Amino acid sequence: MGKFYARTTAEITESEQRHMELARSLAGECVVLLENDGVLPVRAGRVALFGNGARETIKGGTGSGDVNSRSVVNVEEGLEKAGFEVTTKEWLTRFSRIKTEDRNKWQKWVQEESNKRGVPPFTLEFSYPLKESVIPEVTEEDIRKSRTDTAVYVVARNSGEGADRRAEKGDYLFYDEELQAIKVLAESYQNFILVLNIGGIMELTPLQGLEGINALVLMGQLGNIGGHVLADVLTGAVTPSGKLVDTFAREYRDYPSSATFSHNNGDVDDEFYYEGIYVGYRYFDSFGVKPLYPFGYGQSYTQFAIQTKRVSQKESCLEVTVTVTNTGSQYSGKEVVQVYGSAPSGDVKKAYQTLVGYAKTSELAPGQSETLTIQFPLDSMASYSEKEAAWVLEAGKYVIRVGNSSASTTPCAQVLLKEKITCLYCKNFFARDVAFDELTKALTEENVDAPELVFDGSCYPAAKVVYQKNVHSTSREAEKEFLTLEDVRSGKCSVEALVSQLTVEEMADLCVGIFRTKDDPVVENNVIGNSSQAVPGAAGETSSRLLASRHIPNLILADGPAGLRLTAEFEEDNTKYYQYCTAIPIAWSLAMSWNEVLVEEIGNMVGEEMEEFHVDLWLAPALNIHRNPLCGRNFEYYSEDPLVSGKMAAAITRGVQRHPGRGTTIKHFAANNQEDNRFFSNSHISEQAFREIYLKGFEIAVRQSQPKSIMTSYNLVNGTHTPNRKDLLTYVARNEWGFKGFFMTDWMTSVDAPEISMANKPKYPISSSVGCIYAGNDVQMPGCHKNVQDIIDAVKKEQEIDGYSITRDDLEECVKHILGFFF
Repeated sequence: MGKFYARTTAEITESEQRHMELARSLAGECVVLLENDGVLPVRAGRVALFGNGARETIKGGTGSGDVNSRSVVNVEEGLEKAGFEVTTKEWLTRFSRIKTEDRNKWQKWVQEESNKRGVPPFTLEFSYPLKESVIPEVTEEDIRKSRTDTAVYVVARNSGEGADRRAEKGDYLFYDEELQAIKVLAESYQNFILVLNIGGIMELTPLQGLEGINALVLMGQLGNIGGHVLADVLTGAVTPSGKLVDTFAREYRDYPSSATFSHNNGDVDDEFYYEGIYVGYRYFDSFGVKPLYPFGYGQSYTQFAIQTKRVSQKESCLEVTVTVTNTGSQYSGKEVVQVYGSAPSGDVKKAYQTLVGYAKTSELAPGQSETLTIQFPLDSMASYSEKEAAWVLEAGKYVIRVGNSSASTTPCAQVLLKEKITCLYCKNFFARDVAFDELTKALTEENVDAPELVFDGSCYPAAKVVYQKNVHSTSREAEKEFLTLEDVRSGKCSVEALVSQLTVEEMADLCVGIFRTKDDPVVENNVIGNSSQAVPGAAGETSSRLLASRHIPNLILADGPAGLRLTAEFEEDNTKYYQYCTAIPIAWSLAMSWNEVLVEEIGNMVGEEMEEFHVDLWLAPALNIHRNPLCGRNFEYYSEDPLVSGKMAAAITRGVQRHPGRGTTIKHFAANNQEDNRFFSNSHISEQAFREIYLKGFEIAVRQSQPKSIMTSYNLVNGTHTPNRKDLLTYVARNEWGFKGFFMTDWMTSVDAPEISMANKPKYPISSSVGCIYAGNDVQMPGCHKNVQDIIDAVKKEQEIDGYSITRDDLEECVKHILGFFF
């Protein structure tokens, strides 16, 4: 039996309890109050509770982002613990029976299809997720027997890895039965509160025509303590201070990518990013499309006044100083001040306004004020010019706007730039493989009444990126003494000296994960979250084949980003082991806090659990852009905005990496915005849009937190798989941004397994194992024998494989990146 780091007692531990209490104390800031006519907060008493999320509350999405927590506090339990008497138990039980029957039917179908197709059940669960159950009717008898004037209805929606959502009833749209129940309840109860237990946008416009909805609360999905958090907010123990990080459109077709996204046009092979830079509020604001709820929006139980004091230059940055006052008379609360910049029209496409900075106040009592200074570099408003292959600030007036949502901004300054500034000379790497027309919008100059500030551009000397031309070979005159990693740690030798002693076979082993069988490159029982011997339930391990000889440890990798995904209970040699982890709020909900300090504390909590269970790398955070609300993994991602996404990812990374030897793996790099056909989808995108929208968040995370690792995505970008793109990994991430960690692939990226392509022959080939080494994608997970052999053959036989040629120098470079983790 191997050594396990799990607990051997089932009792809840002090750290578990402390982590749940911490999550509860922070998660209230993630809740967004969309509507409230004064009914909230409400006093505990009798309450009629309905909806598919009332008892079957969703803590987070499905797939690798799920967490096996000890328990989940649902809304029913949370309200009861807060002193409410739930008077609709019979209705809730009726729905629970329906939910159980639907789940059993689905599981039976999955098993039958698995046997028929010869693929593992989990791949079918990913591709054909369980649909939301239709609720039973809310009858007059249900209402009469509830004996209360207050009702809460909880709408739940789930999604997950492997399949995109659909603009259909029961998913993005309400079921007819749900709208009918909401209508009846709104008419029947004096106080009616609608709660959204959702992990992504759904269409809320039908609610606008219903009378009697007194409050609308975006609860989100808050981990295993969600019921307690909602009760805290509804009773006023916590004043909601969350703000939207996505734009809620009036109709799905209002999103510019709606017609062609994923399965909507019947083509899941090629995804054309026709909208270019106009994603989210950038589109709605630039094209004058009025949303239902704008980006950055959220109410409170109190009111705030925001007064801009001054805007000034500090070296290459602008500083916006504002005073925020709680103008209410009863409740304390927090406000989020958002700063947007509008660049002048010019040769490069621009959005009407772009978020450039934000800050959240502390808890302000009625009448209390706080002064905030929000600093941001002027190049936050720079555009990428494909013509010049550079980040540029074109000459003209830059309008600085302050507000508490994208729809409530007020100009507070005009920053005059007399001459164009070229901030950074780069190279164009991402030429389109197929020509297509991109959305464009000519912006009109506004007459703005705001103070002028002439910006001194001398602090921006033109810089030019130095790109790595060739990897440098280590000395071939290796030391005669046999070297190990301990020799490097002690200073006896360099990493280069150790690597120079390794054989090609040893290095190929280090660059491929351990999950391999003797005869078949496709591993039996290849279930995500069942790939580690020392930490059952962890997603995988790097190679341990040089542990005995070279003292190079294997790294244990656990899924995220809603907490550690491990097996909760297992047994070995008649001993029971326990690995209960805390399910934290999903990334979408965390981002709605707009509180980086809070998110860093959540990361610190995850880091503590990593230490306890001996997990080295957390396969999180995920920060792909919410390009379209139907992406199945939007719950794992933060926002439609790259600044919010990057800052949140950096914050949680800083928290995790407070713990020596623990690190994050930011993912999925890059333009991973579609789950249908995810291994073979080709993202066709312009260089400007790619850099400004889909890479910018990763850049921010790298520069502000230096994560230990980056995980590449499955998809292709302009015809080439991301793990095979040297321009993306080496030239952009390493040379332009200064990334120092190592790259790993997503799982099965370079494994030609039948369960990946399912029954359909893909249009594009699988990612190349040799291409990964060429690009600097250092570790391939979980790995197979063919991956190893291809690398060996490519180096030793100097073979071109899958169109890629590599040398020993390329392989050594990857190994050095991996070994860098230990220093």
